[in-house]
Amino acid sequence: MDYVVHAVRADEWARAKELRLVALQDPVASVAFLETYEQSLTRPDSFWQQRTADAAEGRRTRQFVAVAPDGRWMGTVTVLVERPAEGVRFGEAAEVDQTHLVGVFVRPEVRGCGVADALFQEAVDWSWSLTGPPVERVRLYVHEANPRAAAFYRRIGFVPSGRSVLLEGDPTARELEFEVRRPAF
Repeated sequence: MDYVVHAVRADEWARAKELRLVALQDPVASVAFLETYEQSLTRPDSFWQQRTADAAEGRRTRQFVAVAPDGRWMGTVTVLVERPAEGVRFGEAAEVDQTHLVGVFVRPEVRGCGVADALFQEAVDWSWSLTGPPVERVRLYVHEANPRAAAFYRRIGFVPSGRSVLLEGDPTARELEFEVRRPAF
């Protein structure tokens, strides 16, 4: 794989915005993201600048991107740090120190080429490297109607935790929680 994965920098906000807008136009966006393309279009540049600056700082959030040799951003994943004392960010309140992977997207033309694997490796490694109380698990949610994503998560070592949440606005749909636990050394 000739892609380089790196954490976003604050000055890359326009590129982060562009990739997010592309992701929200993907055919499975309605079951993969909690916002729509139309909602994102209404956000001012200051929103994208702050969002990217927060991810670049890396205290509560870190965004990783996969960059092709020609400089195009081909995929992304964002890591949210969740500590028990901080309350609920999504789903249930954290019972242990954990991270939560969100905003997963890989451009269709490079799916199956290792880009997602590299992004997840970086995100999970970063999670295990956090200072403070050690992160005990990395979690994510996947819509029950997104079997391709669920199969990928299983392949790279995530397993269903048994927890799920109802999807806001659709009481018949569920997001299933998957997790990977810190390896014992």
